[in-house]
Amino acid sequence: MTPAAFAFYCFAVAALGGGLMTVVSRNPVHSVLWLILTFLSSAGLFVLLGAEFLAMLLMIVYVGAVMVLFLFVVMMLDVDFAALKGEMAKYMPLALLIGIILLMQLALAFGVWEFDVGAVERAANPVEDVYNTQGLGLVLYDRYFLLFQLAGLILLVAMIGAIVLTLRHRSDVKRQNVLAQMYRDPAKAMELKDVKPGQGL
Repeated sequence: MTPAAFAFYCFAVAALGGGLMTVVSRNPVHSVLWLILTFLSSAGLFVLLGAEFLAMLLMIVYVGAVMVLFLFVVMMLDVDFAALKGEMAKYMPLALLIGIILLMQLALAFGVWEFDVGAVERAANPVEDVYNTQGLGLVLYDRYFLLFQLAGLILLVAMIGAIVLTLRHRSDVKRQNVLAQMYRDPAKAMELKDVKPGQGL
């Protein structure tokens, strides 16, 4: 067995095991950690296929951003997961039916699947001595440079529009006026009362 084949089986088993434990784990934090293992194993499979850009994208975007967000949400929200899992029991027959249908579809797809002999050579060897990350950069920043810049401009306009819509000053909503708090006069903000013994305010 070659080292590439051994690494493939290790990553594949880790991805399948991580996906299974994501669904089976009782603790939601553990489920998120198992999902991180699944993403890392999938990134390793992408590296073996020669798609290192997709592997780094998977690690940076999903593991580095989305999973951290999931962990914050799961750990900060005070959710009664025992009650949620108790309600899930009544949907178990429907879930089993959907699972059986998915397994039947996978079995049909596996029955007509054939291994392509030249797939390994095409994935491992770069086309015209240009690797996929370099080729993607040449396509984005050379052939489709204007469209790429236009997409960035559209995203910038959308971000500015979202900020403008969020910062609307409505009269029926109380907002904190930071400048008014900074420039207020302490002499006018407080009033000293001389309370005599036996008297109230």
